[in-house]
Amino acid sequence: MTASIKASFVKRFLDALAFLAMTISGLCMIVLVVSFGWLVYGRYVLNNTPTWVEQMAMLLIITITFLGAAVGIHERTHLSVDMVSLLLPEKANRLIDILIDTCLAVFGAAMLYYCQELMTFGWYRLIPLLGIPDGLRYAPVMVAGGLIFVFSLYRILVGIQKLFVSQSAIVNGGQ
Repeated sequence: MTASIKASFVKRFLDALAFLAMTISGLCMIVLVVSFGWLVYGRYVLNNTPTWVEQMAMLLIITITFLGAAVGIHERTHLSVDMVSLLLPEKANRLIDILIDTCLAVFGAAMLYYCQELMTFGWYRLIPLLGIPDGLRYAPVMVAGGLIFVFSLYRILVGIQKLFVSQSAIVNGGQ
């Protein structure tokens, strides 16, 4: 396998992971909307408020938020300030991108590690009204941390490759 075939396979795999994360987020959003519809119906029509909806909504919102943020890292749709990078040459711009992606990878690894500890710590307590382990609150954050780490690591490798490809293209073009 050539390097470009391997790179395209990795890119397609990461794109599939991002698509899966967004699909899960979308399904959670649908469940959230339906469950709040049930909450309103139960409260005002049946005069019997389903109290479990609020606890479930917290889990769903955590999942939607953190998986969506991980996909934002992959697709580079997260909030950024480009004013400085517009003033710098291309090579400096690539170095700054590599530095930013390195910071994001460290942050993702920390999320993965510490949320795994939180999940383990809370596993034996139950979420009131739902009866499921409290550690499940941290599972989406842990998964998102892993995704942020992997997506950022890929961007670092691509950034380093672009940095050296542009240099070798300049050297080969100058001969």
